[in-house]
Amino acid sequence: MDLQAIKTEQRNSRTMQIDSLPTVDMIRLINEEDAKVAAAVGKETVHIAQAVDVIAQQLKQGGRLVYIGCGTSGRLGILDAVECPPTFSTDESMVVGLIAGGHDAIFRAKEGAEDDEQQGAEDLKGIDFSKKDVLVGIAASGRTPYVIGAMKYASSLGAHVVGLCCNPGSQVEQLAEIPITPVPGPEVITGSTRLKSGTAQKMVLNMLSTGAMIKLGKVYGNLMVDVKPTNQKLMERCKDIVCTAAGVDKETAEKTLEQCGYRAKTAIVMLNAWVSAEEADALLEKSGGRIADAIRERK
Repeated sequence: MDLQAIKTEQRNSRTMQIDSLPTVDMIRLINEEDAKVAAAVGKETVHIAQAVDVIAQQLKQGGRLVYIGCGTSGRLGILDAVECPPTFSTDESMVVGLIAGGHDAIFRAKEGAEDDEQQGAEDLKGIDFSKKDVLVGIAASGRTPYVIGAMKYASSLGAHVVGLCCNPGSQVEQLAEIPITPVPGPEVITGSTRLKSGTAQKMVLNMLSTGAMIKLGKVYGNLMVDVKPTNQKLMERCKDIVCTAAGVDKETAEKTLEQCGYRAKTAIVMLNAWVSAEEADALLEKSGGRIADAIRERK
């Protein structure tokens, strides 16, 4: 394996003396390198948009979004997956995160697990992965056997496969139906892909899940209308969302939310279309969950 041929393993000429810098200069240099990440991700917007459209399409048809990776990449996929239910009220099975080494690897590094190509396929079989689902293989280097095995298996089923890596020309990029390859440049600490590469991956994963949820009608304007109010803070956020979207005071928002089980989308349609909770739910069902369409349907 020639690590020098991998973009994420190359040495950063700007940070060769980072260990001898005053702390403030050290931190400033890290920040300057981090500032390059957004531009690198920006160059991949067309591919990211393609992936979002495919993911939304499959989710509408009952498929799942499945992230798979090792180490930092795997943990980032899990992080994005577990945040979807409270943010968008999705079923916990809709967005799934898998990591080489299983549950324990979330908290404790199991670096050798990434070398098992067959296990990537086996872990997909373990969740009954099918052609309805979308797989996002995540590997900063683009050469991780575990991820490659999963991508090959998903492709063999005819499923859509997205590859997210930071190394152009890699096997992950070549295997992907939709390759997403932001290149943020050499890491501040040589080879430590939890840094710039990890940040780039986190940004892309945010875009994939958020973009798909917007397409599914879980956002109205820029409001998080499918939020699940599971604590006091989220209940207050729910009220504020309804106030903003329906142009009512907090008392009215709270009363309406109580009538519909604290479902912000239903409350917004009730107030904007002047209908009951049951009618609002019917309108939302007919419009595919999109509030604007539900309100237009009534008018």
